[in-house]
Amino acid sequence: MPVPVAPHRWPLLGHTPAMLTRRARFTDALHERGDVVRLDLGPLHAHFVTSPSLTHEVLVSQGSKFRKGALFDKFQPYLGTGLLLSNGEHHLRQRRLMQPAFHRERIEAYASTMARAAASLAARWRPGEIRVVENDMQELAVTIVGETLFSTEIGKLAVAEVRRSIFTVIQQGMIRALSPSFVERLPLPGNREFDMAIARMKTVVLQVIESWHANGTDTGDVLSTLLLAREDGTGMTDEQVYDEVLTLLTAGIETTAIALAWALYEVGNDPEVERRLHAEVDTVVGDREVTFADVASLTYTSQVVRETLRMYPIWFVMRRTLTEVQLGDATLPAGAEVIVSPHALHHDERNFPSPERFWPDRWTPEFTASLPRGAFVPFGGGNRQCLGNTFAQTELVITLATIARSWRLVPTRPARVKFTSAPYPNGLLMKAVPRN
Repeated sequence: MPVPVAPHRWPLLGHTPAMLTRRARFTDALHERGDVVRLDLGPLHAHFVTSPSLTHEVLVSQGSKFRKGALFDKFQPYLGTGLLLSNGEHHLRQRRLMQPAFHRERIEAYASTMARAAASLAARWRPGEIRVVENDMQELAVTIVGETLFSTEIGKLAVAEVRRSIFTVIQQGMIRALSPSFVERLPLPGNREFDMAIARMKTVVLQVIESWHANGTDTGDVLSTLLLAREDGTGMTDEQVYDEVLTLLTAGIETTAIALAWALYEVGNDPEVERRLHAEVDTVVGDREVTFADVASLTYTSQVVRETLRMYPIWFVMRRTLTEVQLGDATLPAGAEVIVSPHALHHDERNFPSPERFWPDRWTPEFTASLPRGAFVPFGGGNRQCLGNTFAQTELVITLATIARSWRLVPTRPARVKFTSAPYPNGLLMKAVPRN
Protein backbone atom coordinates (compact mmCIF):
# COMPACT_ATOMS: atom_id res chain seq x y z
CA MET A 1 0.00 0.00 0.00
CA PRO A 2 1.25 3.54 -0.67
CA VAL A 3 2.56 5.36 2.39
CA PRO A 4 0.56 8.53 3.14
CA VAL A 5 2.49 11.79 2.87
CA ALA A 6 2.60 14.29 5.73
CA PRO A 7 0.93 17.67 5.18
CA HIS A 8 2.71 21.03 4.79
CA ARG A 9 5.26 19.88 2.21
CA TRP A 10 7.14 22.69 0.39
CA PRO A 11 8.76 22.47 -3.05
CA LEU A 12 12.44 21.50 -2.80
CA LEU A 13 12.53 21.95 1.00
CA GLY A 14 9.92 19.29 1.69
CA HIS A 15 8.78 19.17 5.32
CA THR A 16 11.91 20.80 6.77
CA PRO A 17 10.19 24.20 7.24
CA ALA A 18 7.32 22.53 9.12
CA MET A 19 9.79 20.58 11.26
CA LEU A 20 11.81 23.70 12.11
CA THR A 21 8.86 26.02 12.74
CA ARG A 22 6.07 23.82 14.10
CA ARG A 23 8.34 21.25 15.75
CA ALA A 24 6.43 18.79 17.97
CA ARG A 25 3.04 20.28 17.10
CA PHE A 26 3.66 19.00 13.58
CA THR A 27 5.03 15.55 14.39
CA ASP A 28 2.69 14.81 17.31
CA ALA A 29 -0.29 14.98 14.92
CA LEU A 30 1.12 12.66 12.25
CA HIS A 31 -0.55 9.57 13.74
CA GLU A 32 -3.79 10.95 12.25
CA ARG A 33 -2.36 10.12 8.81
CA GLY A 34 -1.46 6.51 9.60
CA ASP A 35 1.00 4.21 11.36
CA VAL A 36 3.75 5.06 8.86
CA VAL A 37 3.85 8.51 7.23
CA ARG A 38 6.29 9.83 4.63
CA LEU A 39 8.35 12.91 5.45
CA ASP A 40 10.63 14.73 3.01
CA LEU A 41 13.58 16.51 4.62
CA GLY A 42 14.79 18.41 1.59
CA PRO A 43 15.73 15.71 -0.93
CA LEU A 44 15.77 13.01 1.77
CA HIS A 45 12.70 10.77 1.98
CA ALA A 46 11.95 9.40 5.45
CA HIS A 47 9.24 7.24 7.02
CA PHE A 48 7.80 8.51 10.30
CA VAL A 49 6.52 5.69 12.55
CA THR A 50 3.61 6.72 14.78
CA SER A 51 2.39 3.52 16.51
CA PRO A 52 3.91 1.90 19.62
CA SER A 53 3.90 -1.58 18.09
CA LEU A 54 5.86 -0.50 15.02
CA THR A 55 8.18 1.57 17.20
CA HIS A 56 8.94 -1.60 19.17
CA GLU A 57 9.67 -3.40 15.92
CA VAL A 58 12.12 -0.70 14.82
CA LEU A 59 13.90 -0.48 18.18
CA VAL A 60 13.70 -4.07 19.42
CA SER A 61 12.11 -6.99 17.57
CA GLN A 62 13.47 -6.02 14.14
CA GLY A 63 16.27 -3.88 15.52
CA SER A 64 18.98 -5.96 13.84
CA LYS A 65 17.62 -4.85 10.45
CA PHE A 66 18.37 -1.19 11.22
CA ARG A 67 21.40 0.96 11.79
CA LYS A 68 21.70 4.61 12.78
CA GLY A 69 20.13 6.95 10.23
CA ALA A 70 20.80 10.20 8.41
CA LEU A 71 20.46 12.39 11.50
CA PHE A 72 23.41 10.59 13.07
CA ASP A 73 25.43 10.70 9.85
CA LYS A 74 25.39 14.48 10.17
CA PHE A 75 26.95 14.27 13.65
CA GLN A 76 29.58 11.62 12.91
CA PRO A 77 32.31 13.96 11.56
CA TYR A 78 32.21 15.79 14.89
CA LEU A 79 31.22 13.12 17.45
CA GLY A 80 33.16 10.23 15.91
CA THR A 81 32.20 6.60 16.44
CA GLY A 82 31.02 6.70 20.03
CA LEU A 83 28.19 4.53 21.26
CA LEU A 84 25.55 7.00 20.10
CA LEU A 85 26.67 6.88 16.47
CA SER A 86 28.39 3.53 15.94
CA ASN A 87 26.86 0.45 14.33
CA GLY A 88 27.29 -3.30 14.05
CA GLU A 89 30.05 -5.19 15.82
CA HIS A 90 31.91 -2.02 16.77
CA HIS A 91 28.82 -0.76 18.59
CA LEU A 92 28.31 -4.05 20.42
CA ARG A 93 31.96 -4.26 21.47
CA GLN A 94 31.99 -0.66 22.73
CA ARG A 95 28.79 -1.29 24.65
CA ARG A 96 30.32 -4.34 26.35
CA LEU A 97 33.45 -2.37 27.22
CA MET A 98 31.45 0.52 28.66
CA GLN A 99 28.88 -1.54 30.59
CA PRO A 100 30.99 -1.83 33.78
CA ALA A 101 30.94 1.97 34.15
CA PHE A 102 27.19 1.74 34.75
CA HIS A 103 27.00 -1.32 37.00
CA ARG A 104 25.00 -0.90 40.18
CA GLU A 105 28.03 -0.55 42.45
CA ARG A 106 29.45 2.21 40.28
CA ILE A 107 26.16 4.12 40.21
CA GLU A 108 25.93 3.73 44.00
CA ALA A 109 29.32 5.44 44.21
CA TYR A 110 28.26 8.16 41.75
CA ALA A 111 25.13 8.82 43.85
CA SER A 112 27.16 10.60 46.53
CA THR A 113 28.52 12.95 43.86
CA MET A 114 24.97 13.61 42.69
CA ALA A 115 23.72 14.41 46.19
CA ARG A 116 26.73 16.55 47.05
CA ALA A 117 26.49 18.58 43.82
CA ALA A 118 22.74 19.14 44.23
CA ALA A 119 23.17 20.20 47.86
CA SER A 120 26.00 22.57 46.92
CA LEU A 121 23.84 24.23 44.28
CA ALA A 122 20.85 24.58 46.63
CA ALA A 123 23.09 26.04 49.37
CA ARG A 124 23.90 28.99 47.11
CA TRP A 125 20.26 30.02 46.78
CA ARG A 126 18.90 32.85 48.89
CA PRO A 127 15.33 33.26 50.19
CA GLY A 128 13.13 35.16 47.77
CA GLU A 129 15.63 35.31 44.90
CA ILE A 130 14.49 34.52 41.38
CA ARG A 131 16.37 31.62 39.81
CA VAL A 132 16.65 30.87 36.10
CA VAL A 133 16.03 27.21 36.73
CA GLU A 134 17.17 25.80 33.39
CA ASN A 135 20.55 27.50 33.89
CA ASP A 136 20.88 26.02 37.36
CA MET A 137 20.00 22.56 36.13
CA GLN A 138 22.36 22.77 33.17
CA GLU A 139 25.15 23.74 35.54
CA LEU A 140 24.24 20.88 37.86
CA ALA A 141 24.04 18.29 35.08
CA VAL A 142 27.42 19.37 33.72
CA THR A 143 28.93 19.18 37.21
CA ILE A 144 27.55 15.70 37.93
CA VAL A 145 28.48 14.17 34.57
CA GLY A 146 31.82 15.98 34.52
CA GLU A 147 32.83 14.93 38.03
CA THR A 148 31.77 11.31 37.54
CA LEU A 149 33.71 11.25 34.27
CA PHE A 150 36.79 13.11 35.50
CA SER A 151 37.63 12.98 39.20
CA THR A 152 41.21 14.30 39.01
CA GLU A 153 42.48 17.85 39.32
CA ILE A 154 43.19 18.17 35.60
CA GLY A 155 39.72 16.79 35.02
CA LYS A 156 38.35 20.00 36.51
CA LEU A 157 39.68 21.82 33.41
CA ALA A 158 37.64 19.48 31.26
CA VAL A 159 34.53 20.10 33.35
CA ALA A 160 34.97 23.85 32.93
CA GLU A 161 35.34 23.49 29.17
CA VAL A 162 32.31 21.22 29.00
CA ARG A 163 30.27 23.81 30.88
CA ARG A 164 31.38 26.42 28.35
CA SER A 165 30.89 24.46 25.14
CA ILE A 166 28.53 21.51 25.39
CA PHE A 167 25.24 23.31 24.78
CA THR A 168 26.65 25.00 21.68
CA VAL A 169 27.57 21.53 20.39
CA ILE A 170 24.12 20.11 21.13
CA GLN A 171 21.96 22.95 19.87
CA GLN A 172 23.96 23.94 16.80
CA GLY A 173 24.45 20.26 15.98
CA MET A 174 20.70 19.71 15.86
CA ILE A 175 20.27 22.68 13.51
CA ARG A 176 22.91 21.18 11.23
CA ALA A 177 21.25 17.80 11.32
CA LEU A 178 17.93 19.21 10.11
CA SER A 179 19.44 21.47 7.46
CA PRO A 180 20.75 20.67 3.95
CA SER A 181 24.45 19.77 3.95
CA PHE A 182 25.56 22.96 2.23
CA VAL A 183 24.36 25.04 5.21
CA GLU A 184 27.14 23.75 7.48
CA ARG A 185 29.73 25.03 5.01
CA LEU A 186 28.43 28.59 5.08
CA PRO A 187 30.35 31.20 7.15
CA LEU A 188 27.53 31.57 9.66
CA PRO A 189 28.13 32.53 13.32
CA GLY A 190 26.49 29.31 14.53
CA ASN A 191 28.80 27.20 12.36
CA ARG A 192 31.88 28.97 13.68
CA GLU A 193 30.72 28.60 17.28
CA PHE A 194 30.08 24.88 16.76
CA ASP A 195 33.47 24.19 15.15
CA MET A 196 35.34 26.12 17.84
CA ALA A 197 33.46 24.39 20.67
CA ILE A 198 34.26 20.93 19.26
CA ALA A 199 37.94 21.83 18.86
CA ARG A 200 38.22 23.17 22.43
CA MET A 201 36.54 20.15 23.98
CA LYS A 202 38.66 17.67 22.05
CA THR A 203 41.86 19.39 23.11
CA VAL A 204 41.06 19.38 26.82
CA VAL A 205 39.63 15.82 26.94
CA LEU A 206 42.71 14.41 25.18
CA GLN A 207 44.86 16.26 27.72
CA VAL A 208 43.01 14.54 30.55
CA ILE A 209 43.45 11.14 28.85
CA GLU A 210 47.18 11.78 28.42
CA SER A 211 47.43 12.75 32.09
CA TRP A 212 45.66 9.55 33.11
CA HIS A 213 48.15 7.43 31.15
CA ALA A 214 51.01 9.11 33.00
CA ASN A 215 49.50 7.90 36.29
CA GLY A 216 47.52 4.81 35.25
CA THR A 217 45.48 4.62 38.45
CA ASP A 218 41.82 3.68 38.71
CA THR A 219 40.37 6.78 40.36
CA GLY A 220 36.84 5.39 40.41
CA ASP A 221 35.56 7.66 37.66
CA VAL A 222 34.04 6.74 34.30
CA LEU A 223 37.21 7.69 32.43
CA SER A 224 39.22 5.13 34.40
CA THR A 225 36.67 2.44 33.60
CA LEU A 226 36.86 3.23 29.89
CA LEU A 227 40.65 3.27 29.80
CA LEU A 228 40.98 0.06 31.82
CA ALA A 229 38.27 -1.88 29.95
CA ARG A 230 39.51 -4.94 28.03
CA GLU A 231 37.98 -7.53 25.73
CA ASP A 232 40.20 -10.32 24.39
CA GLY A 233 43.14 -8.51 25.90
CA THR A 234 42.60 -5.26 24.02
CA GLY A 235 40.98 -2.00 25.02
CA MET A 236 40.01 1.26 23.39
CA THR A 237 42.35 3.64 21.65
CA ASP A 238 42.57 7.15 23.06
CA GLU A 239 40.53 8.37 20.09
CA GLN A 240 37.79 5.84 20.87
CA VAL A 241 37.81 6.89 24.52
CA TYR A 242 37.47 10.52 23.44
CA ASP A 243 34.51 9.63 21.20
CA GLU A 244 32.80 7.83 24.08
CA VAL A 245 33.47 10.68 26.50
CA LEU A 246 31.94 13.19 24.08
CA THR A 247 29.00 10.83 23.57
CA LEU A 248 28.42 10.59 27.33
CA LEU A 249 28.66 14.34 27.70
CA THR A 250 26.25 14.99 24.85
CA ALA A 251 23.73 12.34 25.85
CA GLY A 252 24.08 12.67 29.61
CA ILE A 253 23.74 16.40 30.11
CA GLU A 254 21.06 17.78 27.81
CA THR A 255 18.19 15.41 28.53
CA THR A 256 18.86 15.32 32.29
CA ALA A 257 19.07 19.10 32.60
CA ILE A 258 15.82 19.50 30.67
CA ALA A 259 14.04 16.89 32.79
CA LEU A 260 15.23 18.43 36.06
CA ALA A 261 14.14 21.92 35.08
CA TRP A 262 10.71 20.78 33.93
CA ALA A 263 10.21 18.56 36.98
CA LEU A 264 10.87 21.49 39.31
CA TYR A 265 8.52 23.69 37.30
CA GLU A 266 5.71 21.14 37.29
CA VAL A 267 6.10 20.45 41.01
CA GLY A 268 6.05 24.17 41.77
CA ASN A 269 3.02 24.65 39.57
CA ASP A 270 0.86 22.05 41.34
CA PRO A 271 0.39 22.45 45.13
CA GLU A 272 -0.84 18.88 45.61
CA VAL A 273 2.11 17.34 43.74
CA GLU A 274 4.46 19.57 45.73
CA ARG A 275 2.84 18.63 49.05
CA ARG A 276 3.11 14.90 48.37
CA LEU A 277 6.70 15.14 47.14
CA HIS A 278 7.78 17.06 50.22
CA ALA A 279 5.90 14.72 52.56
CA GLU A 280 7.65 11.69 51.05
CA VAL A 281 11.08 13.29 51.23
CA ASP A 282 10.50 14.32 54.86
CA THR A 283 9.49 10.76 55.75
CA VAL A 284 12.19 8.89 53.83
CA VAL A 285 15.14 11.28 54.06
CA GLY A 286 14.52 13.91 56.73
CA ASP A 287 17.44 16.30 57.19
CA ARG A 288 20.26 13.99 56.11
CA GLU A 289 21.87 13.61 52.68
CA VAL A 290 19.92 11.61 50.13
CA THR A 291 21.59 8.27 49.42
CA PHE A 292 21.39 5.65 46.70
CA ALA A 293 19.55 3.38 49.13
CA ASP A 294 16.77 5.98 49.44
CA VAL A 295 15.89 5.87 45.75
CA ALA A 296 13.87 2.66 45.99
CA SER A 297 11.75 4.16 48.80
CA LEU A 298 11.11 7.49 47.05
CA THR A 299 8.22 6.05 45.05
CA TYR A 300 6.21 9.22 44.49
CA THR A 301 9.37 11.14 43.61
CA SER A 302 10.05 8.44 41.01
CA GLN A 303 6.54 8.87 39.63
CA VAL A 304 7.21 12.60 39.25
CA VAL A 305 10.39 11.73 37.37
CA ARG A 306 8.62 9.25 35.10
CA GLU A 307 5.86 11.74 34.28
CA THR A 308 8.48 14.37 33.47
CA LEU A 309 10.25 11.94 31.14
CA ARG A 310 6.92 11.27 29.48
CA MET A 311 6.05 14.92 28.90
CA TYR A 312 9.49 16.25 27.96
CA PRO A 313 11.46 13.58 26.06
CA ILE A 314 13.77 14.01 23.08
CA TRP A 315 11.97 14.89 19.89
CA PHE A 316 12.98 12.08 17.53
CA VAL A 317 15.64 9.57 16.52
CA MET A 318 16.42 8.09 13.12
CA ARG A 319 17.25 4.63 11.82
CA ARG A 320 18.18 3.27 8.38
CA THR A 321 17.09 -0.13 7.06
CA LEU A 322 19.85 -2.60 6.21
CA THR A 323 17.51 -4.80 4.22
CA GLU A 324 13.90 -4.78 3.08
CA VAL A 325 11.66 -4.36 6.14
CA GLN A 326 7.92 -4.81 6.55
CA LEU A 327 6.39 -2.32 8.99
CA GLY A 328 2.66 -2.85 9.16
CA ASP A 329 1.29 -2.27 5.66
CA ALA A 330 4.46 -0.48 4.52
CA THR A 331 7.28 -2.29 2.76
CA LEU A 332 10.50 -0.31 3.13
CA PRO A 333 13.48 -1.01 0.86
CA ALA A 334 17.04 -1.33 2.09
CA GLY A 335 18.48 2.12 2.82
CA ALA A 336 15.14 3.66 3.82
CA GLU A 337 15.24 6.31 6.55
CA VAL A 338 12.90 5.77 9.50
CA ILE A 339 11.98 8.30 12.20
CA VAL A 340 10.72 7.43 15.68
CA SER A 341 9.49 10.22 17.97
CA PRO A 342 9.39 9.63 21.74
CA HIS A 343 7.66 13.00 22.06
CA ALA A 344 4.85 12.02 19.68
CA LEU A 345 4.42 8.62 21.33
CA HIS A 346 4.33 10.11 24.83
CA HIS A 347 1.69 12.67 23.82
CA ASP A 348 -0.64 10.22 22.09
CA GLU A 349 -3.93 10.36 23.98
CA ARG A 350 -4.74 6.81 22.92
CA ASN A 351 -2.22 5.59 25.48
CA PHE A 352 -1.84 8.62 27.74
CA PRO A 353 -5.22 10.24 28.50
CA SER A 354 -4.97 14.03 28.89
CA PRO A 355 -1.41 13.94 27.59
CA GLU A 356 -0.77 17.65 28.24
CA ARG A 357 -1.61 17.23 31.93
CA PHE A 358 1.24 16.62 34.36
CA TRP A 359 -0.17 13.75 36.37
CA PRO A 360 2.30 11.56 38.30
CA ASP A 361 -0.55 9.45 39.66
CA ARG A 362 -1.07 7.93 36.24
CA TRP A 363 2.02 5.79 36.89
CA THR A 364 0.39 3.04 38.91
CA PRO A 365 1.81 -0.47 38.50
CA GLU A 366 -1.41 -1.41 36.69
CA PHE A 367 -1.14 1.47 34.23
CA THR A 368 2.53 0.75 33.56
CA ALA A 369 1.77 -2.92 32.91
CA SER A 370 -1.05 -2.02 30.52
CA LEU A 371 1.03 0.21 28.25
CA PRO A 372 1.75 -1.28 24.82
CA ARG A 373 5.39 -2.05 24.13
CA GLY A 374 6.91 0.96 22.43
CA ALA A 375 4.51 3.51 23.95
CA PHE A 376 6.98 4.83 26.55
CA VAL A 377 10.56 5.08 25.28
CA PRO A 378 12.38 7.91 27.08
CA PHE A 379 15.67 6.00 26.77
CA GLY A 380 15.04 4.16 23.50
CA GLY A 381 14.96 0.37 23.41
CA GLY A 382 16.73 -2.82 22.44
CA ASN A 383 20.50 -2.97 22.26
CA ARG A 384 20.52 0.77 21.64
CA GLN A 385 18.70 1.66 24.82
CA CYS A 386 20.62 4.42 26.56
CA LEU A 387 23.38 2.79 28.60
CA GLY A 388 23.09 5.54 31.21
CA ASN A 389 19.34 5.25 31.82
CA THR A 390 19.72 4.06 35.44
CA PHE A 391 22.36 6.74 36.06
CA ALA A 392 19.98 9.42 34.73
CA GLN A 393 16.96 8.24 36.71
CA THR A 394 19.03 8.02 39.89
CA GLU A 395 20.33 11.55 39.29
CA LEU A 396 16.82 12.89 38.77
CA VAL A 397 15.38 11.32 41.92
CA ILE A 398 18.34 12.31 44.12
CA THR A 399 18.36 15.89 42.85
CA LEU A 400 14.62 16.40 43.31
CA ALA A 401 14.73 14.94 46.80
CA THR A 402 17.79 17.01 47.75
CA ILE A 403 16.17 20.27 46.66
CA ALA A 404 12.81 19.34 48.20
CA ARG A 405 14.42 18.89 51.63
CA SER A 406 14.99 22.63 51.92
CA TRP A 407 13.26 24.59 49.18
CA ARG A 408 10.06 25.32 47.36
CA LEU A 409 10.46 26.75 43.88
CA VAL A 410 7.52 28.91 42.86
CA PRO A 411 7.01 29.84 39.18
CA THR A 412 6.82 33.58 38.60
CA ARG A 413 5.38 33.31 35.09
CA PRO A 414 4.07 30.64 32.71
CA ALA A 415 6.67 28.39 31.15
CA ARG A 416 8.11 29.18 27.73
CA VAL A 417 9.56 26.56 25.41
CA LYS A 418 12.42 26.71 22.94
CA PHE A 419 12.27 23.53 20.90
CA THR A 420 15.50 22.11 19.46
CA SER A 421 16.30 18.42 19.90
CA ALA A 422 13.88 18.46 22.84
CA PRO A 423 11.52 20.95 24.51
CA TYR A 424 13.97 23.27 26.26
CA PRO A 425 12.58 25.53 29.00
CA ASN A 426 13.30 29.12 28.00
CA GLY A 427 13.59 31.62 30.84
CA LEU A 428 12.05 29.38 33.50
CA LEU A 429 11.95 31.90 36.35
CA MET A 430 11.14 30.53 39.83
CA LYS A 431 11.32 32.08 43.27
CA ALA A 432 13.33 30.20 45.90
CA VAL A 433 11.26 29.89 49.08
CA PRO A 434 12.73 28.14 52.14
CA ARG A 435 10.57 25.34 53.50
CA ASN A 436 11.40 26.15 57.11
